[in-house]
Amino acid sequence: MLKKLLKWLAVVFVALVAVAAALLFIPKDNGKTYRVKIVKNQGISSVGRKLAQDGIVYNRHVLTAAAYVLGVHNRLHTGNYRLPAKVSAWDVLQKIRSGRPDSVNVRIVEGMRFADMRRIINATNDIGHETQNWSDAQIMQAVASEPLSQNPEGQFFPDTYEIDADSSDVQIYKTAYQAMQRQLKAAWDERRSGLPYQNPYELLIMASLVEKETAHADDRSDVAAVFINRLASGMRLQTDPTVIYGMGAAYKGRIRKADLRRDTPYNTYTRDGLPPTPIALPGKAALEAAAHPSNEKYLYFVSKMDGTGLSQFSHNLDEHNAAVRKYILKK
Repeated sequence: MLKKLLKWLAVVFVALVAVAAALLFIPKDNGKTYRVKIVKNQGISSVGRKLAQDGIVYNRHVLTAAAYVLGVHNRLHTGNYRLPAKVSAWDVLQKIRSGRPDSVNVRIVEGMRFADMRRIINATNDIGHETQNWSDAQIMQAVASEPLSQNPEGQFFPDTYEIDADSSDVQIYKTAYQAMQRQLKAAWDERRSGLPYQNPYELLIMASLVEKETAHADDRSDVAAVFINRLASGMRLQTDPTVIYGMGAAYKGRIRKADLRRDTPYNTYTRDGLPPTPIALPGKAALEAAAHPSNEKYLYFVSKMDGTGLSQFSHNLDEHNAAVRKYILKK
């Protein structure tokens, strides 16, 4: 009886192995090529789940088990891997274990400085770092013959860019620069009449201020209105992000009264009008807010400090002081 049971178990085991081998090695014809995207810290389980959901492999559990056997389950390299129309789970594993993606994604986030963008690009694997030792001026020369300014700040659109593996990083800068020129032109062409901008570059500067002052969609157009109203009334903009930008490496996480008094080209407490350049890379929403500020006559705003990211806007100093007592001083 025991022999029969062992024989039966052996047959079942061989059958299971045969099925698993078939699911692992037999190619599946999907009719077209497919790209599998692997992001930072992603494991083989989620990759297998996505491939199975999209019908690329027969069974995600077989794929995952094989990855563990090969020891590649936790050593996946980020990037986009192009799979042929006819592919087996084994082929998929060999592709992603190679660590050589067909293309690489580079994510530039709204509100970053150009210096942050450079650090991200320089730290991106699997692309050529032609610009790593270039100056900012050399990068500008490579991307534009007649830029709005030789200062690169604000002139590159924050987005996720896909670049072919081993391509030069110059491609990312060119694509991001061209994208910002398109977005800025659209905002300029569709801007509300009567705004105090002399040219598109001033709109870009304003958009960078809006980007740094709030990330909340409900507040952007009102923040833009505050700055527009201050310009119209002859008030200084008095916005902390410009002071921080002007401090450069001296900024250590907080602004002191002395910093607000120390004059720099970016200190909007000591100087009239807009700062000389953008202070960050603004996104589309900030550009649209700068081009279409609300019609409110607000002159002040303060954070509600309630975790929502929203601000309280005021028309005059008395209202503003009351808001400060309520939200900041908690009185």
